[in-house]
Amino acid sequence: MQVLIVVGGVGLVGALTLGFADFCGDLVDASRARTAADAAALAGVGGGRPAVERLAGANDAIVVEFSQSSGHGGVTVTVSVRVGEATSTARASDAP
Repeated sequence: MQVLIVVGGVGLVGALTLGFADFCGDLVDASRARTAADAAALAGVGGGRPAVERLAGANDAIVVEFSQSSGHGGVTVTVSVRVGEATSTARASDAP
């Protein structure tokens, strides 16, 4: 009987550990996606889509969406990127 309790406890701890590791991996991907989106949007203000693609790739991200508009005295770039299962969007502008 005690052996079954120990085996069950070990199994439960193992399952919880795997779930926690998966959750932590998702948090890391979300953080990396935010960083990549911010960097890519900032680069895109001065360098357009090629700069966005280059910065996203340097951060192991895939560009999902890119838009650029001019107005109000400057350029505004909006970028969405994906890292793993996480997606993040950032906007940057050189307007005053």
